[in-house]
Amino acid sequence: MRTNPFSDAWLFLIGATDDHRALGAFQYVMVALFWALLFASVWIAFKSWSEDPEQRRAGPAITWICRLLIGAQWFQGCLWKLPFPVSGGFQYWTGQMGEHAAFEFHRTLVKNVFLPHLNIIDPLVFLAELAFAVSLMLGIGVRLVATIAAFYSLHLWLGLYRHPAEWPWNYMFLAIVHVQFAVYAAGRSLGLDALIRRRPTNNAITRLAVLAG
Repeated sequence: MRTNPFSDAWLFLIGATDDHRALGAFQYVMVALFWALLFASVWIAFKSWSEDPEQRRAGPAITWICRLLIGAQWFQGCLWKLPFPVSGGFQYWTGQMGEHAAFEFHRTLVKNVFLPHLNIIDPLVFLAELAFAVSLMLGIGVRLVATIAAFYSLHLWLGLYRHPAEWPWNYMFLAIVHVQFAVYAAGRSLGLDALIRRRPTNNAITRLAVLAG
């Protein structure tokens, strides 16, 4: 049950939410991972700020904060896809998409493909949302990942469009945010994408990272 944004944020940071408790001892792994990503994001931002005078402006700082918060949102969202192979929350909401998607073909896809294979779909969705979180929090490969996340958000928009308890604009706004991250290459604002682009692209991995960011 939600109380207020400050206490809820604190419960999330210490791993005391209902979603964390449902994971048993594994909750501490997810808490440690989130704190590692948070500290890494701050360190990357500081390093980029120190190395590049162009980063020492309000624009990059605000973009970094927004990117970090949306990444944290994806991290929080991936928690209720656990535990594997199929979490109760994921099963319920996938079923809701089968009933409330905007178009019949989408409802049919969910009922005939997603629901019968939840033991495969659930881990894939968890990994996708975790990848979104890592990319946005660290600012790595943001143009590519944000583009994928935008389409993923549109899938949620259409999948829950007719749900009586959902406001479809929530997911449209989420898609728009990721489109902006992709168009304006948000990882180049105090992110790893900025650090990578300032270094020699003398190997294939670095060149791919530059293209993705």
